[in-house]
Amino acid sequence: MTDTSDTTDSTDRTVDSTGADTDESTRSGWPTRRDYVQLSGALAAAGLLAGCAGNGDGDAGATATVTEDAAAATPTANATESTTEAAAADGSYSVSMSPVGEVTFESPPETVFTRLTHHADMAFALGRGDGVTAMHAPDYYDSLWNQFVERLPGVSLDWSGLYSSWDPDKEVVYELDSDVHLADPAWMTQLESWDREDIDEIAENVGPWFGNSLSDRHQEPTGQWADGYEYYGLWEQFELVAEAFRERARYEELAAVRDDLLATIEVGLPPESERPRTVLFSSADLETIYAYTLDNPGFLTAHTRPLAPRDAFDGSVSSGDIVDYEQLLEADPEVILYLGGMLPTTDMAEVRSTLESHPVGGEITAIANGRVHPQGARYQGPILNLFQLEMSAKQLYPDAFGEWPTYENGPYPEIPEEERLFDRERVAAAIRGEVE
Repeated sequence: MTDTSDTTDSTDRTVDSTGADTDESTRSGWPTRRDYVQLSGALAAAGLLAGCAGNGDGDAGATATVTEDAAAATPTANATESTTEAAAADGSYSVSMSPVGEVTFESPPETVFTRLTHHADMAFALGRGDGVTAMHAPDYYDSLWNQFVERLPGVSLDWSGLYSSWDPDKEVVYELDSDVHLADPAWMTQLESWDREDIDEIAENVGPWFGNSLSDRHQEPTGQWADGYEYYGLWEQFELVAEAFRERARYEELAAVRDDLLATIEVGLPPESERPRTVLFSSADLETIYAYTLDNPGFLTAHTRPLAPRDAFDGSVSSGDIVDYEQLLEADPEVILYLGGMLPTTDMAEVRSTLESHPVGGEITAIANGRVHPQGARYQGPILNLFQLEMSAKQLYPDAFGEWPTYENGPYPEIPEEERLFDRERVAAAIRGEVE
């Protein structure tokens, strides 16, 4: 059976370790400092010191309530205070994000290096999907994202064949010559092949780093990044990225769509006692099962935390733990969310049949009642987050938000317009740049 796990999960496993790597030639000499996008003089002199002190975490301590999550969708003090109010005479402007601190841009970036898909999705949402130069497992994620993009009129996405950047070669990063690197240097330097000197070198000679990934599940930074690292909610970080790209209007339109969606969820969310016991898991063969938590801080749960299903494991399982069918039966979830179920290579009918025929699995309530539903990816950006909020709401609470179609394979189901929880055309128009 095809591996349907998210290719980047809490155990840092990779499904497609080769991605779309090609035989890249090396560079013969170092390029000069870029004129297009550059660090401010003070920041370059400081060696990209982590400048955003404090712990202004948009997700930290959040219980699974819509009200707390909705706050992150509105313009925050983060973006207001970290963006230079008046652009310099030469048109440059500055934006701050932990862990890199303040970065000065001479003009909006066009080409974008990414490592993880929450950043690639942000670039796509801001009209830079074609400008992405690298990402982890590009063919895998291109096929997954296009399952959802199919439902956005007039919008297309092609990440196939890009350089796979899980552990990028520095020479290739030079060759890609990207205007900005939407990747977290605090995570990059956890790789054996990268250190702080490499990060500073690329920032000086190619383009700045401007990404935050340890907010995924509030991972602890290491080394020089440990002091003052700040965690962001998904939409808080998206707002800062939008400021860096000078795409405030696109961000505000998409944030307004999310506000409306969260308001709909808030009104329809049933009392806690009526919410189903739920498990989220992935598995390559439906034998080795990786379970994931639904409400821990971080943007990996940005689509499940607002919906507040009950954890069938009652906190006894940590995210990424391997569980067996006996543990699943003991937890006896009423709903199973199957990570990777939206991949084109996954047949959900086959998944359900395999689970039903298992001597132990067939006794689990969710499996016996046909409530095994597909999920996309946990490293979601704003566009995937909107779809996954809608699909998860319908999968968990069909009486409140409408039935989720019996999905077997293919693109995101064509839900009747009157049953949709957000406006596809409004999202597509924002991506296309048709906003005031």
